[in-house]
Amino acid sequence: MKGISYRGNHICFGKFALQALEPAWITSRQIEAGRRAMTRNVRRGGKIWVRIFPDKPITARPAETRMGSGKGSPEYWVAVVKPGRILYEMGGVTENIARRAISIAASKMPIRTQFIILR
Repeated sequence: MKGISYRGNHICFGKFALQALEPAWITSRQIEAGRRAMTRNVRRGGKIWVRIFPDKPITARPAETRMGSGKGSPEYWVAVVKPGRILYEMGGVTENIARRAISIAASKMPIRTQFIILR
């Protein structure tokens, strides 16, 4: 995957964000794991926006299948992420709560990320 993100690379909704620094395919399970981790950590306060959506189907053939007989069925879905893309945004919380919650979500991601504050 080449290039940087030209869409979705600035904060729109919240005050704090998690930004991708590497290109990758992020699966729907990884996105959901990050969202759940953030929600649990913030508890009642704050609002979270998920800025990526898994819209690319990844197909796989069953094991020990002969050649031919077409393409495999969709196994899972991924979001194509390029460097600079905002993954999650958060608002309505203090900076230290947001930093802690977003760092936990970052640990669920398969790529390097950075924490961003809207100035």
